[in-house]
Amino acid sequence: MIKSAKRDRAATSQHITLCALRLTDEHGLDGFTMDDLAAAAEVSRRTLFNYFPGKLDAVLGEWPTLDDDDVDEFRAGGPAGDLLLDLRTLVLPLLGDTSADREMLAMSRRALRSNPRLMGAIHERYEAISHDVIDHVVAREGSGFGKANAKIAVTILAALFDASFDSFLDDPRMRPFAHHFDQSLTTARSLLGA
Repeated sequence: MIKSAKRDRAATSQHITLCALRLTDEHGLDGFTMDDLAAAAEVSRRTLFNYFPGKLDAVLGEWPTLDDDDVDEFRAGGPAGDLLLDLRTLVLPLLGDTSADREMLAMSRRALRSNPRLMGAIHERYEAISHDVIDHVVAREGSGFGKANAKIAVTILAALFDASFDSFLDDPRMRPFAHHFDQSLTTARSLLGA
């Protein structure tokens, strides 16, 4: 019963976010109200505010978190014993179901790029999670590795994610995101001689 309620809540949250993205794509972030969003999502205003405090949060959706078991395995030096590969394994689940409609993902990208407030908010969320990942890298590699090196590793990962996202959206063969990310990681390793 509890799992069913969580699934229902997650589905409603995703539906609201999809509607918010569509409205943002069509009208811009300031071109619709929370009442418009409630109507588009076919939920009451009260329900809408039970999920999201405002439009910005509705468009960005619920932010994923790292899995505790994955964090423990990463901090212990796994799963592969290679920092970049293990970082990939740690953060890739944050992307959720990347088999989602590519048009929806492209719409998300357009909304972010055309709305500075959305970009600022997503950057704040990225900064929060990247600080956590940096701390996990330092815990794994030891204090001698240093936060500066950990930050470089996480920044490289973010750049690879961005490049992979573009190739994923443009891929006529519709290969999964992980394929594009792994190609970007291989290219980066080759370019850096790693």
